[in-house]
Amino acid sequence: MGVKGEETRSRLIAGTRALIEAKGYFGTGLNQIVAESGAPRGSLYFHFPEGKDQLVAAAIIQAGQEIEEQLKALVGEGLDTVAIARRLAGLFIDRMEASGYTKGCPIATVALEVSGSNEALRLTCVEVYGSWQRILADRLVAEGHSPASADVASGQLLALLEGAVLVARVQRSRTPLDDAQHAVKHLLAAK
Repeated sequence: MGVKGEETRSRLIAGTRALIEAKGYFGTGLNQIVAESGAPRGSLYFHFPEGKDQLVAAAIIQAGQEIEEQLKALVGEGLDTVAIARRLAGLFIDRMEASGYTKGCPIATVALEVSGSNEALRLTCVEVYGSWQRILADRLVAEGHSPASADVASGQLLALLEGAVLVARVQRSRTPLDDAQHAVKHLLAAK
């Protein structure tokens, strides 16, 4: 694929990401994606011949990889898991406040909508969340947790943060994520 084709594909994914995070899977139509991306309609089916689900999956994977890279960078800075979780919560707060509380976690909106009705996209979300959880679990093991306890604690940590994102968006307040940042230390205190 040429440079222009890759740019068009990237614009389609970026447009989809922006829309699905703010409006969800069901609130985002292909006409909106074409308008948001500025890409020709025909290029949508050229790059994503399987349609909307293939495009949404690409958007979820890309968004998930960005958070994954940020988590890896925080681990690379030598931060402990409590500090990593606080920084991740801060990232979600920044996204929410910058968007007027229409965005938070780039995966959560779609994950909530499709988990009961779209197995392929549900599994894509499982894969993304799993990659984040593995990074957190590996960090916890490096801090002295047993592998079994690290798996449980990293799942709890992810659930705490994702739940706080949901409540914060609904309340249009950063308070649930601020509270979650404080709760992380207590959650991870027991090995």
